[in-house]
Amino acid sequence: MGADILRQSGAFRVRGTARPCTFQPQDERELFRAFAPSANFLPPFRPAGARSAATDCNSTTAGTVVDLTTLNAIRDINLNEFTVTVQPGVRIRELATELASQGLELEGCHDLMDRTVGGAVAGGCIGPAIGGDGGLFAAQLCRAKLLTPSGAPLEVDASKNNLLSALRLSYGMLGVLYELTLRVRPVRPFSANHRRCTISEFAAISDKIARSPAGVRFWLMPFRDRVYLDLRRHDSSSAEGGRLPWRIKDWGESTVLPHVFKSLKHIVPVKGVRYRLIDEISSITQGLVNNRLVEHGSNSTIQTGGAHTQTLNYSTWLFPAADFAIVVRAYQEFCLRIRNETGFRCDMPTMGFRLNRDPSALLSPMFDEAMIALRAISTQSAGWEDFAIDFAGFAEHWGGVPLFNQSRSLSQDHARQVFGERIEFFRKVRRRLDPENRMMNPFLSQYFL
Repeated sequence: MGADILRQSGAFRVRGTARPCTFQPQDERELFRAFAPSANFLPPFRPAGARSAATDCNSTTAGTVVDLTTLNAIRDINLNEFTVTVQPGVRIRELATELASQGLELEGCHDLMDRTVGGAVAGGCIGPAIGGDGGLFAAQLCRAKLLTPSGAPLEVDASKNNLLSALRLSYGMLGVLYELTLRVRPVRPFSANHRRCTISEFAAISDKIARSPAGVRFWLMPFRDRVYLDLRRHDSSSAEGGRLPWRIKDWGESTVLPHVFKSLKHIVPVKGVRYRLIDEISSITQGLVNNRLVEHGSNSTIQTGGAHTQTLNYSTWLFPAADFAIVVRAYQEFCLRIRNETGFRCDMPTMGFRLNRDPSALLSPMFDEAMIALRAISTQSAGWEDFAIDFAGFAEHWGGVPLFNQSRSLSQDHARQVFGERIEFFRKVRRRLDPENRMMNPFLSQYFL
């Protein structure tokens, strides 16, 4: 029976004896009071922002969820030092809009723009890297103010580099971030080129893609044997481009397609017919929004679009870029096999992007080498959990590296294997800051206790 529960949930769960409560501080003083020994709030404490995680990393079966979305002030934009200081609840797209008004942008090109800055720093937020850009949003963090699990404030900067490295991608286990300072830069335009190819053709050029300075993003359709490539290069001679085309692209991919595909489930009940129609719509959309709309842009233009309000099922795994020629072919075979064996397939294209080596965070999945991410996405819940477990098995077989907030059904043994000594070092840091496990929930305890 226990195995059945694990397979249905895709995550380790412990049934608590009391329901968790949600606390939403209106200012930092309220946040500090909640951690005081005399407070009525019970541990474990789990910080939460937009709650876009695909796993249970920011939830708890008992204790207190600390909703930080009301701490959303942009406190300072320093034009001399090229930094911005914010509270954790600021949405990335809102920050990008404010920076754009000052001629600035975030250093990386990241996705899920409705996430909060605190969540993007503490959890894995990634995106295609151009040139020397880092792949992690958290890499931009240069200073932070942290409320430790004991309720004491702590400021962390480059003088405490090991702690700063542990704080990035710490998944809320080291305390609650209540002020963050990020590096920013003047707007850097890029040109965008788009290509269409088969999966075999994509595999044949994957080594070149792995070494390319271009930002690489792609949409993979395993049942159509098609890949749509988006290649971006910094181009000082290029115009920045308007925001409207990128907003239309964002709206089409993240809102229109999921709504249409969900509706088709009720309108076209025959799976074979429905999936052929879905793939045709996806192909037409990729051709229109990429090839016809977006040729120039910058981080400031592409990160100021509308909110991603559509709830989707997704799981992300990262694979060594050097091995991706084999992995991408194996992924197509995996998707075809799962469809034939179970009848389930994802209705959205698989999204992917190349990530540069990025050792800025202790738990960085790109700590040692460049990686290519694969994000399986589906609007369908029936059959999704079993698929996510099978996808995790595929990823572990092919040397996939996880993000604890985005990779479903990660096994304990694989986490220890891929992070090695780094996960042990993180555990030591965590035990020093949180000896009573006040920031630990059942999901994370699998890997970090």
